[in-house]
Amino acid sequence: MGLILEIKNLTKKYGGLTAVNDMSFEIMRGEFIGLIGPNGAGKTTLFNVISGFEKPNSGSIRFDGMDITGLKPFRIVNLGISRTFQLVRSFHYLTTLDNVSVACLSQRGKEISNIVGINNYASTLLASVGLIDKARLPPVILPHGDLRRLEIAKALGSNPQLLLLDEPFSGLSHEEAEGITSLINKLREEGLTIFITGHVLRELMNLVPRVIAMVQGKFVIDGPPREVANHKLILEAYLGRGEGFA
Repeated sequence: MGLILEIKNLTKKYGGLTAVNDMSFEIMRGEFIGLIGPNGAGKTTLFNVISGFEKPNSGSIRFDGMDITGLKPFRIVNLGISRTFQLVRSFHYLTTLDNVSVACLSQRGKEISNIVGINNYASTLLASVGLIDKARLPPVILPHGDLRRLEIAKALGSNPQLLLLDEPFSGLSHEEAEGITSLINKLREEGLTIFITGHVLRELMNLVPRVIAMVQGKFVIDGPPREVANHKLILEAYLGRGEGFA
């Protein structure tokens, strides 16, 4: 399988606030891994730094053997890392098909769209996330669950090797969350490397085989979900001092 992402001593500060503090971990190709921590733990900041939206103060990021520390987001996307955001970001008055087509115009996306045609490629992605029947609708009228699906379709349009999913269950009903879970599991079965954040432990405990936990910007533990969930510092962060997760 091989190593796909290597984070070493990564630190990101905003003035006197350290949002990510000396984080180090590795992700293997084909892994499905979760990143947990309470609100404000630094999860999104870590994703921002990996994807190039923020530059670290120190440390390094290697992707597929290449040092990508501090590269611009478009260069990182073209190397094979794509992401979604906590807050959905769409071109509200373009169709859902056109929203995905924009992502298919990326350098890596063109490797496929130039062969099969951009409309065919974008339509295939919409179908894969269950939105092909809404291809001609603008995102501005879609329910939140569909917007989450559209975010994933757009991220897939750049033909990534590594997909970063930032809080993909945020704001969803139980039924909508189940649909997103099924979609993510399908992507996992297809061999895509997935790194997913969440602040609700139980959302990830039965979804991923491995979890990294951080609290106040610091690495706490890396391991199986139940072991992580019952770590002393994680219990204190989520529950105060008390009983563990069953």
